[in-house]
Amino acid sequence: MRIEAYTQVQQLYNTKKTAKTPVTQKPGTSDKIQISSIGKDFQTAKAAVDASSDIREDVIAPLKAGIENGTYHVSGESFAEKLLQKYEEISSL
Repeated sequence: MRIEAYTQVQQLYNTKKTAKTPVTQKPGTSDKIQISSIGKDFQTAKAAVDASSDIREDVIAPLKAGIENGTYHVSGESFAEKLLQKYEEISSL
């Protein structure tokens, strides 16, 4: 096998490669982003939800007081009924 032949074949493939030119930006141009009014409304709503508390103290405070005083009682029947309602809601999905 001749080494010169291999070199000549390799040179043929090298000539077909295109030179990569770097992308240049024009001075003074920049990217811009515009957020629609609906997008701004979503951002405002998300910020309001993030700022609000996960726990509603006005609902929880009387329940805590009843549990601490020993006056809060839940009947087993009402608990079971609500549990079955939730199960039916989930299973119908």
